[in-house]
Amino acid sequence: MMGMLSATTAAAGHEALACVPGAGAPAADGDVAAVLPRQPRTVRDTGLDPRLVTGLVLKVLHAGGKTPLSLLTGRLRLSVSVVREVLQGLVAGQLAEIAWSGETDIDVHYQLTVAGQRAAAEHLAESRYAGPAPVTLAAWRAVVAHQSQRRPDAPRVARAELEAVLDGDGLEAPLRELIGAALYSGRPLLLYGPSGSGKTTLARKFARLRQDPIAVPHAVLVNHEIVQLHDPALHPSPLQMRGMEERRSSDARWLLSQRPLVHVGAELARDMLDLRVDAASGVLRAPPHIVANNGVLVLDDLGRQRVPAGELLHRWLGALEAGQDHVTVPHGPSHALPFDVDLVLATSLAPESVLDDACLRRIGYRIAVGPLSEASYRALLRRQARLRRIELDEPALDYLVGDLHRRTRRPLLAAYPHELLGRIADFAGFAGRAPRCDVDGLVQAWSSLFGASALPPALPSSHSSAVDRETRQGDAR
Repeated sequence: MMGMLSATTAAAGHEALACVPGAGAPAADGDVAAVLPRQPRTVRDTGLDPRLVTGLVLKVLHAGGKTPLSLLTGRLRLSVSVVREVLQGLVAGQLAEIAWSGETDIDVHYQLTVAGQRAAAEHLAESRYAGPAPVTLAAWRAVVAHQSQRRPDAPRVARAELEAVLDGDGLEAPLRELIGAALYSGRPLLLYGPSGSGKTTLARKFARLRQDPIAVPHAVLVNHEIVQLHDPALHPSPLQMRGMEERRSSDARWLLSQRPLVHVGAELARDMLDLRVDAASGVLRAPPHIVANNGVLVLDDLGRQRVPAGELLHRWLGALEAGQDHVTVPHGPSHALPFDVDLVLATSLAPESVLDDACLRRIGYRIAVGPLSEASYRALLRRQARLRRIELDEPALDYLVGDLHRRTRRPLLAAYPHELLGRIADFAGFAGRAPRCDVDGLVQAWSSLFGASALPPALPSSHSSAVDRETRQGDAR
């Protein structure tokens, strides 16, 4: 992508100050003003080079033909005063003209002249991007730092908050205390234990502890390149504030978002750690760990990625300490982008087999997540049956723990209640009956999960028909 000129140092610094949420915002703007930066009134206020803003206006006009002023402001997420300032220059330079005007000064349509069409083509040759105007890297850095949960004065996780999120998980009190201390510290933590012990579910729940809204830019200008940052799937709008930014005098280049939860696993490869070119828009997209800024980054299945675990963790842990990570443009230079996340790692491997001592020392807490106690396992299954509206026979629960688990020596892992109840619901739905967690249903679900050979050696005679049926099906396979 050929060069778009960056903002001047003075303009970038001006925008960085203006973009600190709440800085100079009118009190009437309420909660939104406390999160979103204030609206720029002039091109200089945007922190962007006038040529870049002019190019964006030209490209939108090129695509739309006769284009209303309101569409221009909506597409570019810029104020009317900023867009009108650019249009006045285009009209004066005979690159654009008024195609139609209504009764108000806002009800105006613009179109390009022949010279304007040529100018738009030149800008399109440099970059096909014609979306929301970017914010400067300096402004983004300032907002990420302001929203950081790693600040010394940032709110810390409280016991009541954690208990509410972990309610019904069956975790013992000492484990909850350890998790609470780890989260309170703000340091990276590692969850390890057998597959099915609930590590991933637990890690993802940590994002629910962070409910305050944050500001996320649509795109960022990084050394002459536009990097698209906002991802609707990862930056959901807070329910209580949806639509409010449209009614306020806030910078529309930023969106209100819940703190993101970004989950990556064994699919992670080296090329996913750097900027990538989007074939459709021609702009760069940020890698997952950068999209996770001001949120929770979960690295699952540690040790199974297509990049060595030690290499990956040394990079991310060093970047967290520095507050930035160097990411590379394909076949181009690297850029230092903000990196501020709550890092949660999960693995079913022994930590010492995955990471060296130096790396392990830099991880704040290592937390073993293993089988549940019998009481916790029973409570978890009861709770999940209640949530799924599946009637539960208490003798069936005794049979599950005493026969299916104890006699087959399968540990009481947190994943099993959800899986077994799901299969009971599947079989019942297919048969056209209401699901019920009884002994026959558990035998059917257990043997479909582990195979008929995983059933205990001997069963009560009342269940022989179900077992025989599953055994014949297994033999046929």
